[in-house]
Amino acid sequence: MARSPAWTRSAGKNPKGGLNAAGRRSAKAQGMNLKAPVKSGDNPRRASFLARMGGMPGPERNEKGEPTRLLLSLRGWGASSKADAKKKSAAISKRNQASA
Repeated sequence: MARSPAWTRSAGKNPKGGLNAAGRRSAKAQGMNLKAPVKSGDNPRRASFLARMGGMPGPERNEKGEPTRLLLSLRGWGASSKADAKKKSAAISKRNQASA
């Protein structure tokens, strides 16, 4: 039986959140166009991700108090919580509009 793509298995996931290079490579083989996280700066892609993920339903921590994949992904993009993600997204967007 064929193995599932790396992006769906732990082999393609970064333990600190998001996908690792192998996961992005396997997703690209399936026609997806994923790029590495932008951890800092005023990149519009970062603002969009933080706004989108800051509004995601679900907890930031599981019942054991461990961070969920959602919180790990937010940390990978430079936010410490969903509220922080929303705040940073608004600030980045505001700075980008002011400089345009």
